Amino acid sequence: MKKNIVVTGGAGRFGKILKEKKFKNFYFPNKSELNILKPNSIENYLKGKKTKTVIHLAGLSRPLEKHENNIAESISLNIVGTCNLVIICQKLKIKLIYFSTSYVYPGTKGNYKETDPLLPKNNYSWSKLGGEAAVQMYNNSLIIRACMTEKPFIHKRAFSDVKLNFIFHEDVIPIMMKILNRRGVINLGGPTQTVYNFAKQYNRKIKKISIKKLKNIKFPKNPSMNLNKLKNLIKKKT
Repeated sequence: MKKNIVVTGGAGRFGKILKEKKFKNFYFPNKSELNILKPNSIENYLKGKKTKTVIHLAGLSRPLEKHENNIAESISLNIVGTCNLVIICQKLKIKLIYFSTSYVYPGTKGNYKETDPLLPKNNYSWSKLGGEAAVQMYNNSLIIRACMTEKPFIHKRAFSDVKLNFIFHEDVIPIMMKILNRRGVINLGGPTQTVYNFAKQYNRKIKKISIKKLKNIKFPKNPSMNLNKLKNLIKKKT
């Protein structure tokens, strides 16, 4: 039996890159086909595709200000929508893979392991942690705390005092494919470095900006992740 995989949020930035790969048995429903805010829509689509795994990418990410100014939309899309998916996946015995973010960590000391305490700094990361809370209750699941971005780096300025594990979307895909069968929580990203140092590798004209310039959004200064678990899993896979 073929193992059909349904991807929510196929029209998003990462979803589009994944769709371009044209993997066999991957399905990318649009909102009219699968609406994460409508449980019946979720159940009918997943049943129709005889789904074995759901990769959940749908939700609200940027701009960060929207999560502060419109918490109803943030809660609906990132928390309620995810909860609906968990309930239906549990009912139909479907594996659920949820893409979260490194921003759920406190962002003070860096090098966070999957088992370290979580403490979001802004509403976006709180909304992603809200989704995580539901997924954690379902044993047949995998939470990927990712730190990824578009290629090329779209901003003209980059933080010189924020450390992350940025990795481009297309580089996430081969790593993701190696851990699809895992459960639990896995950090996924690139080498720890400042956003400026990451961006400068691809754009020498990039300008520096300080996190202190952000007035309306609380942004973690060092939510960098420990990637040892991921590296060990990939070694075992190869």
